[in-house]
Amino acid sequence: MNTLNIPLFPLYTVLFPGGLLPLKVFEPRYLSMVSDCLKQDRGFGVCLIKEGKEAGVAAKPYPLGTLARIIDWDRNEAGQLTLVAEGTQRFRVQRSAVRGDQLLVADVTLLENERTLDLPNSYAGLAETLEKILLQLGRPFSSMDMHLGNASWVSARLVELLPLPLLEKHSLLESSDPVSRLEYLAARMDRFSLD
Repeated sequence: MNTLNIPLFPLYTVLFPGGLLPLKVFEPRYLSMVSDCLKQDRGFGVCLIKEGKEAGVAAKPYPLGTLARIIDWDRNEAGQLTLVAEGTQRFRVQRSAVRGDQLLVADVTLLENERTLDLPNSYAGLAETLEKILLQLGRPFSSMDMHLGNASWVSARLVELLPLPLLEKHSLLESSDPVSRLEYLAARMDRFSLD
């Protein structure tokens, strides 16, 4: 198994491989992290917060997360950094430590990516709904390569974008079965008003 030492960015969000994550970065620890990631062409880990907050003292994250790489960035005149990261691979935290600047760093084990599986015809409606959501959201989502025939891609994007409770999203990230995710989502679509 592949092990990496990476900085972690605990957030109130769940990112899957293949997903996009727009971020505004202003805290010194994360500005430094982004600079290092860009210079060294390496990623950072996105984990759901278990205890704590996104800003200030380092939060305690859940041990399952997704490695993300920066695919676009810009700095405004006020020095605030906006970036778009793309999820690449799930990982599990083995050990973590908080640096003096409150940046969390961890040794993580990379997990295998899901196999590619054609979207079953019975879930074609979910793919159509996802396409509408992505187009309504605008950039960067509307311009991403869409894989609407891929069960893993469709189910992951819907989990990321639908207003599901965060712990449900995290539980679905734990699963490596895209068809069971689609089944789960299909049973709950009547909860959402997507007009």
